[in-house]
Amino acid sequence: MDKFTIVIPVYNEAKNLKILVPKIYQELKNRKFEIIIVDDNSTDTTSKILKKFKKNNFRHIIRKEKRDLSKSCILGFQRSKYNNLIVMDGDLQHKPSDIKKFLLVSRKSNPDIIVGTRDLFKSNKHNLNIIRLYASRILILIVKLLLGSKTSDPMSGFFMLKKKVFMKSQKKLIKKGYKILLDLLYNNQKIKVVDVKINFDNRMKGKSKMSAKILFYLISMILTKFIIRIFN
Repeated sequence: MDKFTIVIPVYNEAKNLKILVPKIYQELKNRKFEIIIVDDNSTDTTSKILKKFKKNNFRHIIRKEKRDLSKSCILGFQRSKYNNLIVMDGDLQHKPSDIKKFLLVSRKSNPDIIVGTRDLFKSNKHNLNIIRLYASRILILIVKLLLGSKTSDPMSGFFMLKKKVFMKSQKKLIKKGYKILLDLLYNNQKIKVVDVKINFDNRMKGKSKMSAKILFYLISMILTKFIIRIFN
């Protein structure tokens, strides 16, 4: 099995990280991987919690620029030492046990990107906040209608990609925003993309970073990309 890097962008997720990181190590025993936590200069006890994980394959990188999920992911990609990258949230909504699903699909069909899909249109089995549920549904519909998509969940935050996909499109990425997967898909139209169903839960602790401001930004980004595509 190929070696891989797990990139986790975070901001004020101390209570969740002290549960998440041990779970990852427990699930991935005997695997060759590294964890890179990219921290947007958290104001809680994130740094104190992460200092406890003294492993050779664990790194905590602090970004002191303006908080930005996409920039955090990009920094993690740039610092990674392996050719397979996995992105997941630090709020326990993504289950470490699902990483094995990505690895299995990667071994079987070797796609460029594997997307963890949430089936948000079939039901609210994930018990999401109703506002977030419908916001996610609307965004996915807009993306598919205006941009098209090779995945049923282009807004997912849990996915695996080959580092070469990132390297090829690095200069084209917006490097700002909250949905790096959408940007990667948009700038790599001819790649092989495969979906894998994941378990998705409400966050256990802390507050969601989703807001009306972020939602507005995402819609603006999608419309901008659509306009660029029309005139190119």
